Amino acid sequence: MVLQLKQIFSVVGDRLNIDYEIGREYLEQYPYYSFKTPIAVRGCAENRAGVVSLSFSCEFSMEHICDRCLCEFTREYRYEFGHTLVRSAANDDYIVCPDNTLDLDELAVSDLLLELPAKILCRVDCKGLCPRCGADLNSGECRCGN
Repeated sequence: MVLQLKQIFSVVGDRLNIDYEIGREYLEQYPYYSFKTPIAVRGCAENRAGVVSLSFSCEFSMEHICDRCLCEFTREYRYEFGHTLVRSAANDDYIVCPDNTLDLDELAVSDLLLELPAKILCRVDCKGLCPRCGADLNSGECRCGN
């Protein structure tokens, strides 16, 4: 979704509500991530005292393979994000919208991919696999005695 922000930048007190989904067809360009559901994006962009802020949440489910035990599982996520929007900037602290537009799909997916954990575990106390026989230690003791 491309947000048209000309009025938000121009009118102090103006607000744009956001409520939509990023569909599977858009998410197919990220083949290393298995999104099980579309990404629900909700939030708003508003001009308070001449400063345009964007706040939104992303809710979605992903299928994963545990990094320790190799079991497949699905996990639901909910992340909150906030940014300050500007028409031009000299540093990276702001999201620049030079044509008064913002591709929110790109920003939301970029934000949430950076927020995902580096190590994906099926559960916090996952014991993983036996390094000798490969048995799933979450299911019980292995037979090799390691």
